[in-house]
Amino acid sequence: MAEYPVWRTWGRLNIVDLVKILALEAVDTATFEGRSGPAMGPRLFGGHAIAQALLAASAVEDGARLPHSLHAHFLKAGSSAHPVRYTVTQLSSGRSFAVRRVDGFQDDRLIFTMTVSFHVEEDGFRHTALAPFPLDIDAALAGLEAWRKGNAKAASVPIVERLQKRPIEIVPIDPGLLFGSEGREAKTAVWMRMREPTGADPLLQRALLGYASDMMFLRNALLPHGIRPGSDRVQAASLDHAVWFHETPDFDQWHLFATESPWAGHARGLNRGHFYDLDGRMVATVAQESLMRPRSDARKDSQ
Repeated sequence: MAEYPVWRTWGRLNIVDLVKILALEAVDTATFEGRSGPAMGPRLFGGHAIAQALLAASAVEDGARLPHSLHAHFLKAGSSAHPVRYTVTQLSSGRSFAVRRVDGFQDDRLIFTMTVSFHVEEDGFRHTALAPFPLDIDAALAGLEAWRKGNAKAASVPIVERLQKRPIEIVPIDPGLLFGSEGREAKTAVWMRMREPTGADPLLQRALLGYASDMMFLRNALLPHGIRPGSDRVQAASLDHAVWFHETPDFDQWHLFATESPWAGHARGLNRGHFYDLDGRMVATVAQESLMRPRSDARKDSQ
């Protein structure tokens, strides 16, 4: 493994214990309260709600079944400063599959809803697409270190430093594409893993991947237009989000999140991607539609 660069220790004292933050407190048999944070701003991070809602749905499900898919809708902007109350409703339950709906509230505002489908483990036919990028984390680590040393503007890109304070470690295979401001092809990848090992069980591993699946994702649809999230040229937000779990991940280890945006239009952008482990197994597929509404100078002045 490549040498651990000094810059990767920045902000480590500010990293939260994500497993503890995601943990839920039972209010009754079908209602749970989850803490908020960590966040990069005033809004509740979508991946945080996804992970907690998945844990809430699983808390009332037969332990023989694990979640194999989730479909979430972000209805209103949530606050990163307040807890979320999750209520779970059973929609169906059979011998192999079960479906639960989870509604997320802050105060009495419904901000989020998600369905989760559970499936018992079964044998069946198998095939999988190969990873579209080399499975070489050492090359990615070396490339990121070289980019930081050779790019005078690297230290002034806010997201670069903020990412070092997140509980998910992220290493892009092309830092200039991901963090730069030029128009680029809407196709890239990042390596991800837990910054601190968790030894989590299969359910929590799925929740951790669900949390990570909303990171560095929305920006794919913005890449061809030379815009990044946070720009005053665009109003950007996640509209809906889906994850299909193909295998149980071990998110203490590196996973490649290969992503692309095949379409954008009508102030919306479509993003999709796959997670691969170091052995090349596709462990999950993710899709999301995002709001990417251009802001005119008149609209910016009025906001």
